Amino acid sequence: MHILEWLYHYGYRRKQRRVLEHQQRLPHPVISVGNITVGGTGKTPVTIALAEEARRRGHAPIILTRGYRGRAAGPCFVSTGGGPLLTVLEAGDEPVLMAQRLSGVPIVKSGDRYAGGRFVLDRLTETGYGEHDRCRLLFILDDGFQHWRLARDVDVVLIDGSNPFGNRRLLPLGPLREPLAALHRADILVLTKSADEALIEELRRLNHEAEVHLATYQTDSLLSRDGTRHPVAGLDGKRIYAFSGIANPKDFRRTLAATGCSITRFKEYPDHYAYRQRDLFNLCRVAERDGCELLVTTEKDLVKCTAYQGSVPLVALTVSFRFDDRFFENVFSRIPQ
Repeated sequence: MHILEWLYHYGYRRKQRRVLEHQQRLPHPVISVGNITVGGTGKTPVTIALAEEARRRGHAPIILTRGYRGRAAGPCFVSTGGGPLLTVLEAGDEPVLMAQRLSGVPIVKSGDRYAGGRFVLDRLTETGYGEHDRCRLLFILDDGFQHWRLARDVDVVLIDGSNPFGNRRLLPLGPLREPLAALHRADILVLTKSADEALIEELRRLNHEAEVHLATYQTDSLLSRDGTRHPVAGLDGKRIYAFSGIANPKDFRRTLAATGCSITRFKEYPDHYAYRQRDLFNLCRVAERDGCELLVTTEKDLVKCTAYQGSVPLVALTVSFRFDDRFFENVFSRIPQ
């Protein structure tokens, strides 16, 4: 192990021990969704899918999120169930995206997720839930695998099947937040995007008790800035200029290419990029010059493009995960009754 990895691991272990000594539990079940690497494994769409499935099963879900790069200190509501109450600047891009997608699901931003849970429990009547819903409450912890302060009933850990562990080194020399051995804490492992039998076997060696599930992307719609949705088939044969500020832009490009569109250019920005008016103006200018019929981005990026005023229509290609048959049953069967 390199000295920089050793220093990171030493600090990580000290923090873990200190936090676990003071771990706290909310009075309702908690499902954690997380990963072991930095970068995009699909936490946001999985969190959305679990919240939707929880409602279908009669639970009253509440999402607790850190709100990465959001300036609001918290705990605070990103949504009480009726859409975003904060801007992207205040809440972060992913919480605002979840607030737009999830009707009737409160979302709370708080660096301390236990404090966020207590915050919403003290203000339950400000949400769409009432006192009679307390017996149905279920917390979903977004990006929670390393948030040890809050005890959880189910740990769902996502792994990008197309690039699971990078160079297999710890931060800052690699993408690993924790050593691979930490996967033994997971209750459920989910391979996203693609599956590899050798990887599945490795995961079973690392954690022989957790069931390994598969999740693949499916395209849903083309989303306009005014909320209008159009069929993905509308991309077929279109000349487009695509851009994104996500962790894995190559996945987005592959998904776009599969729709039959003609990608004239593809612009990559850093993950969580905050688009400026100048960026949006330049994107439109190049799209006009190249004769593009559409500017296409991700749903996460679209929430940060409210200032766009160009002549070339701007849309987001929305995606969701399709899970294998046992995934939801495996998750919700672990929830205490």
